[in-house]
Amino acid sequence: MASKYFSGRALVVHVALAAWLVMCVLADWWQVGRAFGGNSLSFLYAIEWPCFAVLGLFGWWQLLHVDKPTEDQELARREYEERMRAEAALARSVDATLEEEDPELAAYNDHLAKLAVAPKKKLWGH
Repeated sequence: MASKYFSGRALVVHVALAAWLVMCVLADWWQVGRAFGGNSLSFLYAIEWPCFAVLGLFGWWQLLHVDKPTEDQELARREYEERMRAEAALARSVDATLEEEDPELAAYNDHLAKLAVAPKKKLWGH
């Protein structure tokens, strides 16, 4: 448990959280000052910054409590991916034998392939 909170990764997450909370407090302080100075929209922002701080705390908690998958879970994932690849390859081969490609679709695919290898124009400002 101690390594969860004092590993190198965890210390970086702690420092990031501290910086995030300081930034949220300073931004909230600034927005409250602007709100009492006459900017009524700043009241909304003064409410937003504490919400951002709470979201930062939630992210910090989640980053510290990410569990690495076990070997059994990794093996099950790899088996599932292999099964999905095999089923997709089988479906593609069945589709290829059942119907031929439409000539209009083939011409369009050829056009797209030519566009993919053609040099691109630079469109500055778009």
